[in-house]
Amino acid sequence: MNADQILNEIRETNLSYLMLAQTLIRSDREQALFRLGLSEGAADRLVSLSPAQVLKIASSNTLVCRMRVDDDLVWSLLINHGKGAGSDGTSRLHASILLAGNHQEAA
Repeated sequence: MNADQILNEIRETNLSYLMLAQTLIRSDREQALFRLGLSEGAADRLVSLSPAQVLKIASSNTLVCRMRVDDDLVWSLLINHGKGAGSDGTSRLHASILLAGNHQEAA
């Protein structure tokens, strides 16, 4: 993949993320804050963007979303394919709880 392809992928990702974020915030604000890891202020700003502003931001060569999972424990819980019958669901639940704690710290 060359530099131009990477920049196009970043721009497409930005547009998809911004549109998804606006849709989630408008439909269920609390879920959006949790799932996207946003503060109230960031959500207010995102939802107030006009389509032209969304396109302008999306056309940037900087990725506007960020990876929230930066903890080895959370990564291992998300990729855990446990041997027991319910352990996968338990691992994902545990990861969600840890991420929720990170969301509370950010807010």
